[in-house]
Amino acid sequence: MNTESTITKHDKNLVFIMAGLMVGLLVAALDNSIIGTAMPQIISNLQGMEYYVWPFTSYMLSSTIAIILFGKLSDIYGRKNILILGIAIFVIASIMCGFSTNMMELIIFRGIQGIGGGILIALPFIVVGEIFSPRERSKYMGILASVFGVSSVLGPILGGVITDTVGWRWIFFVNVPIGIVAIGMLMNSLPDLKLDGVKKVIDYSGIITFTLALSGLFLGLTLAQDLNAHPLVEIIGLFMFSALMFVLFIWAEKKAIEPILPLYLFKNSTFTISSIENFLASALIFCGIIYVPLFAQGVLGMSATNSGLLMIPMLISLTISANIAGQIISRTGKYKKLAIAEFLITGVGVILLATMNVNTTPYELLAYSTILGLGSGIMYTVFTISVQDAFSNREIGITTAAMQFFRNVGATVAIPIFGFIMNYSMNSSAAFNLSQKEILTLSIQNIFMVSIILAFAGLIIAFFLKEASLSDPNETVEDAMSEEF
Repeated sequence: MNTESTITKHDKNLVFIMAGLMVGLLVAALDNSIIGTAMPQIISNLQGMEYYVWPFTSYMLSSTIAIILFGKLSDIYGRKNILILGIAIFVIASIMCGFSTNMMELIIFRGIQGIGGGILIALPFIVVGEIFSPRERSKYMGILASVFGVSSVLGPILGGVITDTVGWRWIFFVNVPIGIVAIGMLMNSLPDLKLDGVKKVIDYSGIITFTLALSGLFLGLTLAQDLNAHPLVEIIGLFMFSALMFVLFIWAEKKAIEPILPLYLFKNSTFTISSIENFLASALIFCGIIYVPLFAQGVLGMSATNSGLLMIPMLISLTISANIAGQIISRTGKYKKLAIAEFLITGVGVILLATMNVNTTPYELLAYSTILGLGSGIMYTVFTISVQDAFSNREIGITTAAMQFFRNVGATVAIPIFGFIMNYSMNSSAAFNLSQKEILTLSIQNIFMVSIILAFAGLIIAFFLKEASLSDPNETVEDAMSEEF
């Protein structure tokens, strides 16, 4: 690996690097939560209620593809170049979104913005993995992970304030100065991290089949949320197309000189287990993020503002646990017990949430959701660290990107499945003599019952995660880097 300069733990450049990475990650993490609050006004202004979910879907699809694709391309063209490219794409696409004149334009521009967002979600974790020793990186992973908690709290609030004061277009324009600041910080401080010996060969077959496979899956899952509006044969056709493309993708990767997702990674049990655990943990936290506010508003009768405030302790606990997990790994060099604790605590949270009924108090809901957040925060640190430890620095880029990828896919797959359970439960309960609140309560209970199964599966799988002893926490960043440079 080559770099323009080396840095030590006490180098002032380190402050600017971490600040730049966090600012870049923040704008990407904020984007989905901030647009949710503004969507009603966007729909009112641009029309097209039937396309309500598509700005979310197009962004999620392109960002998920970009995570893997640009994680690999950064091996070839350098972390710094790809990271700054990602910020630039995100900023330019934000401007385009802000000037959208109809829903179709917004959907297309959100797709472009998702490319930048995917880069910004993956690359900061890769950079931290490369410039710190194994134990040191766990602390900084926790700091980066806290950005997700902060964005989840600030997003809805900022979205509401900006939309109500200066208009929805400014939720996109606000990204411009923040992105420029991030570029300025990283341009002058971040070393030009590159891998030696990587062939500059683009895996076009892998890119095409991978994109088509995920597109078919995401579109099928999106349409499946409303079976009354879309023919079942159309949805099944999309899933079959996706399955065929995945088969072709695997075939293409076996033949590729520089595959975008090397299949040999899955021969490593730590990588496979961490991928599954990231998928499950992401599904569980999004279950809370979506259905706790729905229960608060639909069953407890709370206002949208108060239900949002109720979510803050859950997201703060997520941030705290991510940082604590990083500190524990840094001091002990161990992570397996934390992986087990993640699903134990999360499991307790979803079990308690599954007991909710029409007599549940807001304080009980707050306590249950906070426990869920406390367990879920551990995910953001543990499984990235476990994979980075299992591979050489040469493979940190693609393995770290893969962890972000499976986290994204976990949320994307789980959300429509939970929506299907909700719709099915509500339709089935309508035949009984139940009030609307009771029907909604039963439907949400069913979702959390399924989540208990996911948490239990995650707990069992965690016991199979291999333990490892990470390097000395007193090793400096310069020492860790000099081993590679």
